[in-house]
Amino acid sequence: MTEWRNSLNDGVVIPACPLALNEDGSWSERYQRALLSYYLAAGAGGLAIGVHTTQFEIRDPQHGLYKPVLQSAAQFLDNAQLKRPFTRVAGICGRTEQAVKEAQTAADLGYHCGLLNLSALQKDSDDALIAHCAAVGEVIPIFGFYLHPGVGGRVLSYEFWRRLCDVQSLIAIKIAAFDRYQTWDVMRAVIESGRTDVAMYTGNDDNIIADLLTRFEYQGVSRRFVGGLLGQWAVWTKAAVDMLKEIKVIREQASIPTEWLTRNASLTDANAVIFDAANNFAGCIPGVNEVLRRQGLLPSSRCLDPKEVLSPGQATELDRVCAAYPFLKDEAFVAQNSEQWLAT
Repeated sequence: MTEWRNSLNDGVVIPACPLALNEDGSWSERYQRALLSYYLAAGAGGLAIGVHTTQFEIRDPQHGLYKPVLQSAAQFLDNAQLKRPFTRVAGICGRTEQAVKEAQTAADLGYHCGLLNLSALQKDSDDALIAHCAAVGEVIPIFGFYLHPGVGGRVLSYEFWRRLCDVQSLIAIKIAAFDRYQTWDVMRAVIESGRTDVAMYTGNDDNIIADLLTRFEYQGVSRRFVGGLLGQWAVWTKAAVDMLKEIKVIREQASIPTEWLTRNASLTDANAVIFDAANNFAGCIPGVNEVLRRQGLLPSSRCLDPKEVLSPGQATELDRVCAAYPFLKDEAFVAQNSEQWLAT
C-alpha cells in the first residue's frame, strides 16, 4: 500500500479548499497558492479541491476553472516536495460522462482519488448509482461522499452504501449527512461489508469532535472516523491538526474527559455561524471565505455568483464566535507566516 494511502487510513486533516477570488470575481492564483501554503504549514495531511467549498460553478463554461484550479494546485504540491505523505483529493461531479471526464482530468494531473458527488443523479436508482460509481472507479480510486441535502446532496439508503462497499475501487467514505441516523446507516454498511481498508472520514461539520471520539460498534465489530475532510477545516487548520492529534491519544483511553463534549458544542456553534445554518446554509461558502479574508489569506469573500454573499447578521455572528472560542482559532500562527505565504 502506498504511503499516502497508509496516511489516509491512519487519519488526517483534509481541508476542503476554497477558491481565491478578487473583489471583481477574477481568480487570484497568488492567493490560491498562499492558501495552499497555509494548509501545508499547518500540518494538513491532504487537500480536497474542486469540491463544494471550491464552488461547483468552477465547471460552468463561463468560468472554465475546473482544470486550471486543479492543475495549479497539483503543480504547487509537486514543487513543494513534501517529505511526508499527502493525499490529493479531486472533486468529481455530474452524470457519468462528465464524472468520468473529470476523473480522467484529475488522474492525469496526479490526484490520488476522487470525492464522488452524486448530486446530479438525484432521481436515479441504486442500480444506476452503483454503475456510475463503478465507471468512475475504473479511472480513479473513489472517495464515497454522503453530501447533506441542504447543499445539493440526496438521501442515500443503507442498501446503496452496502453495495458500494463491494466496489473495489472504493478507498474511503466521507459522511457529511449532518444526520445521526444516516451516519449510522453508512457505518453499519461498512462494518457488515467486512471491508477494513475503507477509511472513514467525518464531514459532519455539526458534530466533528463527537464523530472523531466515537467508536461505532455493531455485533462485536467496530469502526471509527479516522479523520475529517471538512469545509470547517478550511479555516483554523493548524488548530484542527493539533486537535486531531490530541483526539487520537484521548480516544485510546478507558474514558474520555467530558470537557471534549463541551468543545464539541463550541465547535458546532462556530460552524453553525460559518456555514450559516440559520439560513439553510445560504452563506456557507461566503462564511468560510470571510474567515480567511479576515486573516489575510483571501483577497475577498467573493463567490463566482455575485449574489452568493454573507446572510444578514452573519458577519456580526462571526464576530461573536471568534471572540467566544479563541481556542478554535490559529490567528497567531497565520499572522506570523501569512506574508511569507503570499510571497510564494
